[in-house]
Amino acid sequence: MMTHFWTAFLASVLAALVTTIGIYVIRHFETWGRQNTTYFSCFAAGVLISVSFLHIIPKSFEMNEQAPFYLLTGYLSLHFFNRFITAYVCDKNPETAIGLIPMLGIGFHSFIDGVVYSITFSVSVFTGMLTAIGMVLHEFPEGIVTYVLLIRGGFTKKKSFVLAFLAAALTTPLGTLTSYPMISQIDKPLLGALLSVSAGALVYVGATHLLPHAEHEPRKYSVVALLGGILVAVGIIMSKA
Repeated sequence: MMTHFWTAFLASVLAALVTTIGIYVIRHFETWGRQNTTYFSCFAAGVLISVSFLHIIPKSFEMNEQAPFYLLTGYLSLHFFNRFITAYVCDKNPETAIGLIPMLGIGFHSFIDGVVYSITFSVSVFTGMLTAIGMVLHEFPEGIVTYVLLIRGGFTKKKSFVLAFLAAALTTPLGTLTSYPMISQIDKPLLGALLSVSAGALVYVGATHLLPHAEHEPRKYSVVALLGGILVAVGIIMSKA
């Protein structure tokens, strides 16, 4: 069990590191960062969606017969939270809409990423590693987006870097550290329910968050990056079968 904890924690630390690299790149190499963010988004989306449908969802269905309900719950929970942040909160607080409110939303999302690591690695190291491949890659564009939003919101470059690091990077290992002690003690059916909720959240991140971003900023080989992510996920799953 301690092995599962350390692998989950190290994965969350790696995610935080990749987020920090994304923030650093957009601050110091803005042109390169903007040109390649779409490719990272598409590749990560391909991995996350494929891993969810081909491994995590079937696994959760084996562990809990009510898993389809929890799958829908996970997807809709992130959907409604995103709607609340981008529509209701931003409409009521237009002065903070550009930078601060999205930063809080990303911070919550990154904290949930850490919880997802706890859940998936509690199921098995293989399930956790599959999840980590896509999630770690999606942290790079997330760091870029957080920094850019803060800059547009009127924050200085230094303050934007610090705030983006705290919200998008540090919250992920924090989520793992705070959630793992509880999740590691629950029984198999409840773990299956949580795994299904996680799968719904991962499908949302891949299909509703990452892919639309790629469609809004199209790049010539974005479809190739998406297919590459799918092939990597399928290859890893097939090698385990």
